[in-house]
Order: sequence, then structure tokens, then C-alpha cells
Amino acid sequence: MTEFETLKIEWPTKVNDKGEVLREGTIDGNYAVISINRPDRLNALTDQVLSEISQALRMMETDSSVRAVVIRGTKEITKKPAFSAGADLAAAFNPDLRPNIPMHMSIAMRIKHREYDEFEKFPKPLIAAVDGFALGGGCEITLCCDIVIATDRALFGLPEINRGIFPANGGITRMAARIGINRALKMAMFGEHIDAKTMLDWGYVSWMAPAGEAFEKLVHEKAKWLGEAPTTALYIIKNVVKFGTRYPELGCMMEQFGFGVNSASFDTKEGIMAFNRKVKCPKCGGKGKFEDGTKCDNCGGRRKIKDSPHFKGV
Repeated sequence: MTEFETLKIEWPTKVNDKGEVLREGTIDGNYAVISINRPDRLNALTDQVLSEISQALRMMETDSSVRAVVIRGTKEITKKPAFSAGADLAAAFNPDLRPNIPMHMSIAMRIKHREYDEFEKFPKPLIAAVDGFALGGGCEITLCCDIVIATDRALFGLPEINRGIFPANGGITRMAARIGINRALKMAMFGEHIDAKTMLDWGYVSWMAPAGEAFEKLVHEKAKWLGEAPTTALYIIKNVVKFGTRYPELGCMMEQFGFGVNSASFDTKEGIMAFNRKVKCPKCGGKGKFEDGTKCDNCGGRRKIKDSPHFKGV
């Protein structure tokens, strides 16, 4: 297993077709967790951090036991809670590139874009679990994710303007697409921190919970749900929404093509069969009523209920 200097990886248990355990995991669900592990620097980003996240995602892309991924800051807080406070401006610059040469700076940003583009195009559901600061490049990572879950103390922002620069890791473009042009202009031009409740109201944050156990429970619940969902359908939904909406006609064509691809998956057949399949009501044990003679409120006395689909993923 690859070792990472700036990340902590939590894996689910992996088994083969015979049910033999190939890897003993620590996650209860078909998902993995990537934690940025630089608490003394508020999980600030360097080229190495971004490269290691890409490496981890490439490993998870072909790992059948991983059907969703959570990206977060480490739970071990030494200063303040942070998903990532953005680029580490004190980190050493690429020795092969000179900051005083404009072309070199464009190349440096192209290298960063390559990593962020890879995050955005990761084929499986990607959740950003945000506690504390998600600023600059850290905020831009959340923009590449499909779902954002935040604590009530999370703060989002594009503060680069305060250093005479601007969010160039795709932040301006992606933020405008997510929250609208006027709000994105305000965030980028004034560099203000936006609280999680406001981002929830703007539709950027999908769910919010108090920091601590409630937040951890919520992240696990949503990641586990996605890890048990039909992966082919999720893959097509993700691509149509993120890329097809840039050109609506293309998006509609992607839906048509994707529907054909999805129809060949086991999960489609299982979902439809489960809809028509009846199983014994687990609440009353298939009796239709309880010991005191009252009708079962789960099956309504019918004794059987529709089965839930058991998706295998791909």
C-alpha cells in the first residue's frame, strides 16, 4: 500500500469474489476517506499535497471496494479546525520554474489545474467534509467535489485578493457556475469569509451539522448511502450535471447515451426487480399485526413489503 507524507487514508475492507479478505479496512461502508494531514499549517496546500491527493484518487478509481470518497482535513486539530486554509505561501517554489518569468508562472498554474481537473473528473461520488476554514485553494478543492457537507463553524472564502493575486485554480469559473456570477464576484473581489449557513442558503453546501459527533455521523451516513448506491447511474448523473450543463444540447445527448450504458448494468436490473419483489415485513415478522393485536404500521397488515435493492456497483 502506498504511503503518503501529507495525507491519511482510511479504507473499507476489500474482499475477493470468494469472500476472502484482501485488505482489512477501518471504514464501515463502501467508501474511503482522504484526510489532508498538515494540522500545524491548517492543512495548507503544496504541490506535493495536491499530487498525493491525485495519486490516492487514481488508486481508488480502480478499487472496486471504494464506491465513494470523502476528502477532509485531519481530525487531529493543533491550532484551528481547517479543511484547508489554502496555498502554503511559505512552501518552496518549483526549482525548475522562476517566479519572475510570466511563462513559468503560467506553467506552474497549468500544473495545479491538472490536479484540480483530475479531482473534478474523478468518476465516483466525491464528498467534501468541511470543518473550519476552506479558503483559497482549499475552497477550490470543494468546488471540484460533488457534495459539500459542512459544520456550523465552517468558513468558505477566496481571499487571494488580499495578497494581490486571485483564485486561479479554477476557483472563479467554478464558483460562478455553482453560486452565480454576482455572488462569485463578491467573494473573489472582496475576499470575505462566508459562513456555512449562508453557503447552505446559496445551495453550495448540501448539508450542515454541529461540529463534532453530529457532523461525523452525517458525513458517514451520506458517504455510506452513496457507497451502496448504483455506481453506473451515479457516474452518468455526475458527468451530465458537471459537464453536460455547460452545453445543454450535449447534456441531453449524454443522458440518452448514458441511459443505454446504464441499462446494461446489474444495478438497473436489481432496482427494477426489487421494486416488484415482496419480502416479509421485518417489523411484524410477516404477521401483519403486533402481539397486542394492532395492525402493523409498516406493512399496513399486508404482511409483505417491497424489497430494497441490493446494488453491487462496478
